[in-house]
Amino acid sequence: MSKKQLIMESALELFAKQGFEATSVQQITVHSGISKGAFYLSFKSKDELIMALIDQFMDQFVSDIDRIVKDPNNTGGELLRKFYYTTFHSFQKHSDFAKIFIKEQAHTFNEELLSKGRHFDQLIDDITLSMLDQLYGETVQHTKYDLIYCIKGFMHVYSHLFLFFNVPLDLDLLCRSLVEKTDLLAKHSEIPFITDELYDTFRKAGHEEMTDGQMIEIMAQKIEELDESIEKDSLVLLKQDVMESSLQPAIVKGLISNIQSSPELKWITHLLQNYYKKGGLL
Repeated sequence: MSKKQLIMESALELFAKQGFEATSVQQITVHSGISKGAFYLSFKSKDELIMALIDQFMDQFVSDIDRIVKDPNNTGGELLRKFYYTTFHSFQKHSDFAKIFIKEQAHTFNEELLSKGRHFDQLIDDITLSMLDQLYGETVQHTKYDLIYCIKGFMHVYSHLFLFFNVPLDLDLLCRSLVEKTDLLAKHSEIPFITDELYDTFRKAGHEEMTDGQMIEIMAQKIEELDESIEKDSLVLLKQDVMESSLQPAIVKGLISNIQSSPELKWITHLLQNYYKKGGLL
């Protein structure tokens, strides 16, 4: 195990017991058996460590459900069942981190954490919307945004039952129950609340606080973490373009296509796509 991974796992144990704010770098170094100097060689700060943990958890989660939805062998009720199964299995597998992430999101004033949570939430929306289009097509065109929020509500509320209230989890029963509920809503709901315009407003609100400077900093941090690869080279060039606007749109599209299939770069891909769309370049 690398020193960086040791720090992350040790920190996760302490965060699960004490929360982010109550856990100090000193406690993390003692718990992991390393010096403060060694800690700061891996992470510039505790906040950077927290963001690395969030990236690791959410990148894997988003990648897992995205793979389920894109698998051509998953169709109909089986696709929906696997979607829910993957969601709750991930929360169960990473229950310690899921608990603190949910708790911290509820009362944090850390703008980067809030922003990152919003962007991952939008990635989940995109995957869910793709699944609904596959399953129901035109049938749900006028209610699809309500359905997204219903599905996320199921994910949120039912995960709380076994994360915080220790309700015994029969994963197969839970998934079959939610497939039935989702199918009923999709086929019989007729009165939408969330219109296209309202949903677009939600999406735009999620990007207001993300400045070019913040995005450059996030990209720089990820570049430091990556091994030498075409993805790293592409991200370096994209970071330079965000700073200087020197690349042609066709080159930008090619560079983004180089990074978008990497699970650990999904969030940055999402940020870049929105950045260039806002500038009219994609």
